[in-house]
Amino acid sequence: MPKDVEEKDRIVIRFAGDSGDGMQLTGDRFTNATAVLGNDLATLPDFPAEIRAPAGTVHGVSAFQIQFASEDITTPGDHPNVLVAMNPAALKADLHLLQKGGTVIVNEDAFVQRNVEKAGFSANPLEDGTLEGYQVYKVPMTSITVRAVEELGLSRKEAERSKNMFALGLVSWMYGRPIDVTLNWLHKKFGDKPQVYDANVAAFKAGYNFGETTELFAHSYQVKPAPAKPGTYRNVSGAQALALGLVAASQRSALSLFYASYPITPASELLHELSRLKNFGVRTLQAEDEIAAANVALGAAFVGQLGVTGTSGPGMDLKAETIGLAVALELPMVIVDVQRAGPSTGMPTKTEAADLLLAMYGRHGESPMPIVAASSPSNCFDTAIEAVRIAVKYRTPVILLSDTFLSNSSEPWLIPDADTLPTIDPGFATGPNAGTEFLPYLRDENLARPWAIPGTPGLRHRIGGLEKEDGTGDISYEPENHERMTELRAAKVAGIAKDVPALGVDDPDGDATLLVLGWGSTWGTIRAAARRIRDQGKKVATAHLSHLNPFPSNIEDVVRRYPKVLIPEMNSGQLALLIRGRFLVDAKSYAKVQGLPIFAEDLEQEILKVMAE
Repeated sequence: MPKDVEEKDRIVIRFAGDSGDGMQLTGDRFTNATAVLGNDLATLPDFPAEIRAPAGTVHGVSAFQIQFASEDITTPGDHPNVLVAMNPAALKADLHLLQKGGTVIVNEDAFVQRNVEKAGFSANPLEDGTLEGYQVYKVPMTSITVRAVEELGLSRKEAERSKNMFALGLVSWMYGRPIDVTLNWLHKKFGDKPQVYDANVAAFKAGYNFGETTELFAHSYQVKPAPAKPGTYRNVSGAQALALGLVAASQRSALSLFYASYPITPASELLHELSRLKNFGVRTLQAEDEIAAANVALGAAFVGQLGVTGTSGPGMDLKAETIGLAVALELPMVIVDVQRAGPSTGMPTKTEAADLLLAMYGRHGESPMPIVAASSPSNCFDTAIEAVRIAVKYRTPVILLSDTFLSNSSEPWLIPDADTLPTIDPGFATGPNAGTEFLPYLRDENLARPWAIPGTPGLRHRIGGLEKEDGTGDISYEPENHERMTELRAAKVAGIAKDVPALGVDDPDGDATLLVLGWGSTWGTIRAAARRIRDQGKKVATAHLSHLNPFPSNIEDVVRRYPKVLIPEMNSGQLALLIRGRFLVDAKSYAKVQGLPIFAEDLEQEILKVMAE
């Protein structure tokens, strides 16, 4: 008998299992199928912090959360409606996240006594009332998968590896995801390995058919496509969008892109993405250490290429000396910081946005630099282009702040028309600029010095970290000259404020008394929380900073316009410190330092609390 189909506006699913259970792959494949259907979506991959945590333990749980909807959404959801738990450890780690009355789908075969004990349960949670109040579906995923592939001649251990495809097939049936998207991907991925391909296809179809034929599930669910602007879309992660943005900036500036980095979580993915784009003339180098990567990128900038290096917090510490050299040389260079939880090694797979003050002041001497920050996975594309534009136009290193959440998460992206992207003119020096002389530090109207490619006739000049004489670039120890050069470098960065958009404010009626000001990946959460507040008939204004140094020229007017200012951050209040210190505004900080994004539900409650004060 055909089963009923229940319509939903939005669904939040969390896949969770051991690191070897393929939950990231399962979530990624479900996301791609969801994108094809036209749902709006946002994802949150959640990796274990330990590389080789003991199998079956809570510390080794890997999870992937996706929210998909028939309307505009900006977050991966606060609490899942559905938890797919492949073993007891996954249930132990993530059950507290599930909304009350939510759905739990468990791999029943994994709940043997040994696994139950390793997860820290005193008794089998499927039998002791732990799941009371939830809708529980106990599915023998492992044993059905083994039976589905037994004719292929695989060992039991090899057969069990396909159980994530069974789970994907089952959930694909439950939520009406197209099967051809997954089958085509499996053929592309494993088509040259017939046995592996056949096993994954058999497991996927077994899961799909199980949902369709078993009496365990009374109905499936449908989420209609979300309204969207006309155009071509693709699902894109922050790392992918950032790589594409750097390549687009390279093309629009006619500069060869040279990217150097040392492997570090979570920035390594950017190196992987760029290494796949050699057809655009991209050169990538995996350096022997962080210092070398920064030096090589700066060297690329010196010879007239688009020099970029990327890292995370610990790498930024090591690159500081070279970044200071880039400030002194006044060469265009982009430093990508994919922030993670610190200090030191911290929680390397968890998200945090606590490097703002590091980016502002984390170098010796007076060495101001422009700072831009991405706000969503797709916005990483635009932010990369903006970072390159500023670096090239003003002859300065630029720090681009992303974070683990942005880098790993994904969302639909409307692919822009390449012709609409800004043109970036390197404006290389071609000859003497002072009569018959070439002065390497003779500045233009933006206080930017010439960019002279080594070997160009007549453009010989000195470089190095010692202070330069204004204009000539000769070494100078004169006190007055040092002060002047310090002031000129600072004035150049400050002058960028006239070249960035004014800070926009979302205040529908223009009479809100509370402004929620954010930066970085809090954008989606702030937007979602503000929507909830407005749905209650209350008024709140929001604004989001992309340019953090210099601030937009109207920021003081904006923060002084509102009696109350609330700044949510994934740190202990770094932007709030800057706003209070510079503008003497009593900005309140809402801080979260847990290795997790801020949830819209929690920010909503904080907004209501501040409103009531």
